[in-house]
Amino acid sequence: MTTFSVATNEYRGGNGERTEYHACVAWDRLAEICGQFLSKGQLVDVDGRLQTRQWDDDAGKRHWKTEIVVSSLEMLSGRSKKEYAREAEAVATAPDAPAVAGTNGAATDALEAVVAM
Repeated sequence: MTTFSVATNEYRGGNGERTEYHACVAWDRLAEICGQFLSKGQLVDVDGRLQTRQWDDDAGKRHWKTEIVVSSLEMLSGRSKKEYAREAEAVATAPDAPAVAGTNGAATDALEAVVAM
């Protein structure tokens, strides 16, 4: 099981913007994929059903939480920051990492070139 939050923005003309946060829960293989590839700020398209659960805490106070139980998720913003970091680490630790030309024509190390993508 993986839990995460999704922010939605509503634009209201002269009144500005209103942001709302939604709790999401994913199960099984989808939970593994979310944990591996999702990172903060990434654009996603989430499909699922709303589920409200309730419980009583130790003090006897009743709580409710409404969540989106995710049935499918599409990553809209491409690869995550985690993937770039893993790729950069692999290139940096390679024994013969080649130098790559930077934007000013000077050679930079491969780590900087991968992170800049």
